[in-house]
Amino acid sequence: MSLPIFFAVLAAALLHALWNALVRLGGSKIRAMAMLSLAEAGVGLAIVLARPLPAAEAWPWLIASCGLQVAYKTFLAHAYEAGDLSRVYPLSRGTAPMLVAIVSALFAIDPIAPAGYLGVAVLASGILFMAHGVFTDGESRRLLPFALGAALSTASYTLVDGIGARVSGDAAGYVGWLMMGSGLIFALAAPAWRGPAMLRGSARDWLFAALGAAASYGAYAISIWAMTRAPIALVAVLRETSILFAVLIGWLVFHERMTRTKAVAAALIVTGVVLTRL
Repeated sequence: MSLPIFFAVLAAALLHALWNALVRLGGSKIRAMAMLSLAEAGVGLAIVLARPLPAAEAWPWLIASCGLQVAYKTFLAHAYEAGDLSRVYPLSRGTAPMLVAIVSALFAIDPIAPAGYLGVAVLASGILFMAHGVFTDGESRRLLPFALGAALSTASYTLVDGIGARVSGDAAGYVGWLMMGSGLIFALAAPAWRGPAMLRGSARDWLFAALGAAASYGAYAISIWAMTRAPIALVAVLRETSILFAVLIGWLVFHERMTRTKAVAAALIVTGVVLTRL
């Protein structure tokens, strides 16, 4: 992997952590996610207009993924209502690849190398440490089911999109429809659920929503581009440094409490994810 690609993937990891931080920054995390989703729908529309329609075989997967993305956003927003970025992000981001690895092994979707099984074990220990910290540090226990729900949704849409993008005939068009569909559904559901105030915000709120949508798309686009220029496994491993970025942003920007247990748990989660990708 060349240095330009290396730094590009690091930038993608930082962008992914940043859009999560922008949601965490909002007063109402549901409103922040709704506004970001509407901005994402605009990005998706721009892509859709420039790309061909996905193949008919892809639409069932696309519809399923839209539902899973909405579930992911709902769980994640609730998790950030209850907990810190430096706690929620590693739990939701780290648990997902472990679930994907386990499902892939059980159903022979993708063979796992010996290092992958070690990675799952290390990941599990890191997740347990991170979850245990919720109890020992006196944080709200409500964040755990929401963070794990976000992880389960991520693992599910990862597997669904893996199939959907392959049969779509145009991965970029598939992503555009996904961003537009899931973005619109969440942006419309939030005010129906919580009231019209969910899409009312200041110029600053909309700026953060636009930045979050741009960061979300940028993180994905850079990663996809890098995978065409470097080994996919290396890109996937490097991208998981987003966990460390999120922990650092939570600690340094939001002044969240950093304990030894949380730091060790984050390091174990990153190590486990890296091993599952090798």
